[in-house]
Amino acid sequence: MNVSLYIAKRYLRSKSSNNAINFITYIALIGVILGSASLFVVLSGFAGLKDFTLEFSNVVDPDLKAEAASGKSFTLTDENVLKLNDLEAIALYSKIIEERVLITSEEKKSLATIKGVDGDFQKVVNIESQIDHGSWLDQKSNQIVAGWGIANTLSIGVLDFSKAINIYVPKPGKKQITSTKNAFNTIRAVNVGVFYINENLNDNYVYASLDLAKNLLNYNPDQISALEFKLNVDADEETAKQQIQAVLGDKVIVKNRTQLNDALYKMLNTENLAVYLIFTLVLIIAFFNVIGSLIMMMLDKKQSLNTLFNMGVHLKDVRKIFFYQGSLMSIVGGFIGILLGLLLISNQLYGPDFLKVYITPTLAYPAKIKLTNLILVFITISVLGIVASKIASARITKALVKNN
Repeated sequence: MNVSLYIAKRYLRSKSSNNAINFITYIALIGVILGSASLFVVLSGFAGLKDFTLEFSNVVDPDLKAEAASGKSFTLTDENVLKLNDLEAIALYSKIIEERVLITSEEKKSLATIKGVDGDFQKVVNIESQIDHGSWLDQKSNQIVAGWGIANTLSIGVLDFSKAINIYVPKPGKKQITSTKNAFNTIRAVNVGVFYINENLNDNYVYASLDLAKNLLNYNPDQISALEFKLNVDADEETAKQQIQAVLGDKVIVKNRTQLNDALYKMLNTENLAVYLIFTLVLIIAFFNVIGSLIMMMLDKKQSLNTLFNMGVHLKDVRKIFFYQGSLMSIVGGFIGILLGLLLISNQLYGPDFLKVYITPTLAYPAKIKLTNLILVFITISVLGIVASKIASARITKALVKNN
């Protein structure tokens, strides 16, 4: 039987004759419980916020996207099309043309990115679900679907024929510009819908038919900016990515959803790490209370320690008593804190509306329970508790246990 562990359990359960030491011990335990609960709640809340942030962009992000490796466009040959159609991993794909343009309506102007898409685009991504009002555009037409921000800037509505919408793009070439009329390609369009996805897309994007974009930019029939792919459910993303790259060659770069939102993912991951480190620092401060309570317990049990030492218990075993006591206090406190955090997050997810925390009157703060966060919090608490217990137990010396 491990004598040090047995005594540590007794010390942990029993009360000291000194009420001040009991109070300090309770404060230390409560600090560990609240610290671990806070860390778990914050990580769960951030996980939910991360998914909530990515949810909107993922709606219009394809499974894979092939972009021009250099320049703004590449040529999609008939041979490429036949080989892509033979790939079992691909369910559908859409041809894309993107370019920065100037859009005017009466006296108002807005810079935007026009995204020309073919008829398969709304099957590749669920864009129609993001139409705030109006409808999706028809191919073989001059219809556009504008972002909410652009529509607001230009003060354009849906099917408002009283306001002319003109789209301008500079003509390619190296000759000197002698007239503004000859400097731009222009197309008159009509807005048939307004989408609302996220601030970046709302303020910068306008969807149009592929033919409209080709005519505006003077592209060749087989010239495009990108291909967006929807994969079959059972397809392996990495394998499909390699197959598409093999078909299209070095003229394209194939990206998945994470790579398409590389800056956003980096920002969210950096913020997640920063939040974890900040709350870990709070926990470190809380564990100073654990060290203090253990040292006070050592002084209170000085006579008992002297008796154990005289009975032949080694000094290292005496140190283990308080090392085990501090470790058990930390692990038990961490476990209770995680349960408390789980209760709070479960209430946020499944509890009654009046007990939830809301961002807006109708939107509850997003949260997500992740096993990785549970493990991370428990490991963090355990490691900090072990380190704190080691520091405190090292204070026991032969002089301390020998003198009454």
